[in-house]
Amino acid sequence: MAINNLVKRIQDIMRNDAGVDGDAQRISQMTWMFFLKVYDSKEEEWEMLDENYKSLIPDELKWRNWAVDDHSNNVITGDTLLNFINNTLFPFFKGREIELNYKKYRLEISQNTPLKQRIVQYVFEDASNYMKDGVLLRQVINVINEVDFSEYKERHEFGNIYETILKSLQSAGNAGEFYTPRAVTDFMVKMINPKLGESVADFACGTGGFLTSTLKYLEPQRKSEEDVDKYNNTVYGIEKKPLPYLLCITNMLLHDVDEPKIYHMNSLEKNVRDYKENDKFDIILMNPPYGGSEKDIIKNNFPAELRSSETADLFIDVIMYRLKKNGRAAVIIPDGFLFGEDNAKVAIKTKLLNEFNLHTIIRMPHSVFAPYTSITTNILFFENTHPTEETWIYRMDMPEGYKNFSKTKPIMLEHFNPVIEWRINREEIVIDTFPKAKKYTKKELEDKHYNLDLCGYPHEEDEILDPHDLIKEFREKRAAYNAEMEETLDKILELLDEDN
Repeated sequence: MAINNLVKRIQDIMRNDAGVDGDAQRISQMTWMFFLKVYDSKEEEWEMLDENYKSLIPDELKWRNWAVDDHSNNVITGDTLLNFINNTLFPFFKGREIELNYKKYRLEISQNTPLKQRIVQYVFEDASNYMKDGVLLRQVINVINEVDFSEYKERHEFGNIYETILKSLQSAGNAGEFYTPRAVTDFMVKMINPKLGESVADFACGTGGFLTSTLKYLEPQRKSEEDVDKYNNTVYGIEKKPLPYLLCITNMLLHDVDEPKIYHMNSLEKNVRDYKENDKFDIILMNPPYGGSEKDIIKNNFPAELRSSETADLFIDVIMYRLKKNGRAAVIIPDGFLFGEDNAKVAIKTKLLNEFNLHTIIRMPHSVFAPYTSITTNILFFENTHPTEETWIYRMDMPEGYKNFSKTKPIMLEHFNPVIEWRINREEIVIDTFPKAKKYTKKELEDKHYNLDLCGYPHEEDEILDPHDLIKEFREKRAAYNAEMEETLDKILELLDEDN
């Protein structure tokens, strides 16, 4: 199936609908419909495997009974379809009482309801139907019905739709907050090398890139029913925003995780000192959102010395509190974390090196996240085993023949091959008197006041950016500077309060 073409056909139909404004709404619109079709396919599977399975969805509201066009005159369309979706379907999934054929129904959810059934209400909490033309809506539904989710090959090929959807979000503003190139997630999972039975978490999971890369990596390890159970219980995710949360839930169902432990909440809203052993994980893989700032009520969830105005810093705190003993983590972090010397950043890096083994930092070239952001990023690899003794820093250079990564020339997994080969037999590398790979002792890093901005890019050429990219880069840098300024002002106010 040509997934790219399918998404484009749906978007072209939606562009003719006056109710859908922009790519973000188009993606949101198609996503809840894809979810319902995927979920209906899974329910058919559960009904076949378990004769005691009882759906919470009335027959009239199941996708197979209202959305599928059997080419008879009974298919609903136009105003009838709009009225059904707006006044019956959505109210039911949002937990309100409805009436069907003189009988009243309500989606009955309790703590005892299996997770795979509770998620239906969760995903519709923030979903909306934007389309106003029932005929166009019927056309979209008919295109979606061309995908057969009962077929294993089509179900897994459909996973590629997320790349297509996210590329379509470029003009929708801050899409980069929940997208990490698949090559990067696959590389990090390969380096962490998860095993069946280990728990894997992402506390800002977006559409589930790290989680699906993990599941793909673990698939060959499934040999028995016990292995399947372990596989289904491997991943755990938290996502704050409704659209990526819905995409992630659907993504998990497509990967045969029938009860996805994906939660719609803010990972920073819980006091880190309240975490118990059963809140911790063997592996944590993350690309935390950065450039944002959090309110004081959020920062109060962290010890005073670790409170930062930068969101990414707070996620590093969360990771340190939620990584099991002997657990391992791989985290993407912006350059600002490496060279930042404000009190909070230094305290976070001090804790990281004193309590964890920060054994490797991979410095990634610019434009890895193009076209979403031009911020330069790094991957921290650390373990909850013992204090850091030495840290290897490796500079990953741009592949030969590339000046920049782009939408048409994205980063690929093979571009990480030099890193993978270097990791087998680590050695220091110097090119034109500049270190490309170097080992630093903990004492050396302490003497540098925990400035980890080492093995950098000495010969970077100035890049002439498109005006829109220049504005985006300026806004990102301004947000980072504002966060630093807030941190400084907070410290000044603390000192003034002490003097008084």
